[in-house]
Amino acid sequence: MKTQSLFNLKSSFCFLLFMALSLSASAQMTDQVLKTDYHIDPEKKGDLSFELDATLFFKNNEFDGKFIKGYSLPGMWIQPKFVYNPLSYLKLEVGGQALIYRGAYRYPNYAYNDISLWKGSQYQKGAHIVPFVRAQVELGNLDIVLGNIYGGQNHALIEPLYNSELNLTADPEAGMQLLYNRPRFNMDLWLNWESFIFDKDTHQEAFTLGLTTKTLLNSKEARWHFYMPIQLVGQHRGGENLVDNDRPVSTLINGAIGVGATRQYGRPWFKALHFEADMLGYYQQSGDLWPHDKGYGGYLRSTVELRDDFLINAGYFVCKDFISLFGSPYFGAVSMTEEDLTFEKPQTLSLTAEYYRTFAKHYGLGAKVEVYYVMPGHLKYADGQREKGAHSTNFTVGVYLRVNPSFLIKKFGKY
Repeated sequence: MKTQSLFNLKSSFCFLLFMALSLSASAQMTDQVLKTDYHIDPEKKGDLSFELDATLFFKNNEFDGKFIKGYSLPGMWIQPKFVYNPLSYLKLEVGGQALIYRGAYRYPNYAYNDISLWKGSQYQKGAHIVPFVRAQVELGNLDIVLGNIYGGQNHALIEPLYNSELNLTADPEAGMQLLYNRPRFNMDLWLNWESFIFDKDTHQEAFTLGLTTKTLLNSKEARWHFYMPIQLVGQHRGGENLVDNDRPVSTLINGAIGVGATRQYGRPWFKALHFEADMLGYYQQSGDLWPHDKGYGGYLRSTVELRDDFLINAGYFVCKDFISLFGSPYFGAVSMTEEDLTFEKPQTLSLTAEYYRTFAKHYGLGAKVEVYYVMPGHLKYADGQREKGAHSTNFTVGVYLRVNPSFLIKKFGKY
């Protein structure tokens, strides 16, 4: 039975790969406005500046079916900070970040998925505010970041492993990060410490460890260039100092390995085609937070880059018992609307149109429409009942404006 399931999964994946190649479509370049350039500008040595980084957004999720309920996100996050470059290879930042939803008056301390299982019920009033502190040193091709790291879209995780909506809603990631960049290889290794515990605390500590690499197999300037991405994300929830806490230690892991290709055209209205195929894995190393201990899936995606600022993406996802730590529920086998409901070999077709425009170095506008056609397969309930799931069409519409002006306060002389 397992052999037959694996055969069906591989057959579906290969069929979609063939279709994508036939249609000449491709993948990987989404939410450009939400990325942050992490490179230190040596010309800013001695600069003390005040910087304001903010994103205003409105996102409407029209969801139906058994995977997840619909909701809207009208709001903004704003990050004021002081930035000092004492050396050409060292940058220090200190400030804070506030998340505000229109019409909301109190906010949970954290905004990650299922945080209530391990963070408790602490709330803030008026806005959700956290400190922001970052120290970064550049040592040749290696950047070391301590404090608040370059997270979210900067990790370049594929959609089944990371829901880009978290760029709008999640706290700034904090911990440690190593960024390594060479002409044909780049790596992002990070530790995001999400929940710290003191002695006698009753919530669990939690941290996420992640790794993404991308290896170019030939020159990026070639008309056809090929690459291989590897991605790993693991989250641990536990702690040695817990009291009166019956939540077990849990370790969850997602991984993906793939191959991709880009065909450069360079025309004004037809820039490039991108292709990528990924195999995914899920493993619950300890704990019983999720109903499955392991699973796998396949993801095929393609992007047509029509202009410098307009992309069309198409994707196909199929899995067996796969669960994503930070991805959308549409890329997994577990319901977020009904307890103890799982799906047998669900499939998701996605189509995305994205417009992004950078007006100047510090200002950008983005708009994105996403459509998901979900085929859940058979529904499985905890009591053993099974029934055929209904197909559903779901979509999201989002608009966001990012502003990131910088004001020079003083330029200090040489040391």
